[in-house]
Amino acid sequence: MPIDAAKAVSAEPRTTALTWGHKDIQLYHLGVGAGVPATDPDELRYTLESRLHVLPSFATVAGGGMAVAGGLSAPGIDVDLAAVLHGGQTIALHRPIPLAGAATQTSKVAAVHDKGKAAVIVLRSEVADADGPLWTCDTGIFVRGEGGFGGERGPADRLEVPAREPDLTVERAIREDQALLYRLSGDWNPLHADPEFAKVAGFDRPILHGLCSYGVALKAVVDTALGGDVARVRSYTTRFAGVVFPGETLRIRMWRDSDSDSASVQLLATAVERDDAPVLTDTVVKHD
Repeated sequence: MPIDAAKAVSAEPRTTALTWGHKDIQLYHLGVGAGVPATDPDELRYTLESRLHVLPSFATVAGGGMAVAGGLSAPGIDVDLAAVLHGGQTIALHRPIPLAGAATQTSKVAAVHDKGKAAVIVLRSEVADADGPLWTCDTGIFVRGEGGFGGERGPADRLEVPAREPDLTVERAIREDQALLYRLSGDWNPLHADPEFAKVAGFDRPILHGLCSYGVALKAVVDTALGGDVARVRSYTTRFAGVVFPGETLRIRMWRDSDSDSASVQLLATAVERDDAPVLTDTVVKHD
């Protein structure tokens, strides 16, 4: 059987050394659309080393790692890459990400959920440096055709879209070369570059990385709802509900919520050119 859930969950955690510097951060920021306009002071915080701050979603690529690949290489996991999609992502920040770092990542399969026609592998990664914990990532890996093994279905965390107009709405153009640039940060899945591979996976052309859309949306929230202050982000979670293609436009609607235990922004990201087809749903940025 391609997935042995018990073996995957009981396997010993794996430890990996991560290092990064300002060039890695700048490349990631460019990959999620920073730098337009190039001389805008707000954009220079993402692109100019003397003014640089770190978008928290950089955690998903720090050290050149690819969280999805880590889950697929775990003991008990043997699946076809063409059947794999990124199902969801959560980052919890313990403190701001430094401009240069040397850290240790400890990863394990936290759960394998049986969704019937598919399986969802949850990979948890804890990252710490000499000063203590930096962030925790939970990566949900959706594998078509691998369900039905009798496991738990897992949680169904669905959020209703607020029954009012968004507090903020922005649109972000996805460049034709966006996926080609983003993949240089470490996600080399040919689904995002090779037209023939994309067809095998059921798409008529390469799609944008889900984590690229994730970064684009977080940047939009930071820039418009959080006053440009990346340090205010405490956690960021999403479910990848659909795809966006390079050359399309991402529409990001935001609803503020200050009534819960911690302030948050709920967002919905959709593909404008395809009748607002959902891309990111069940998405919340918790912040100071």
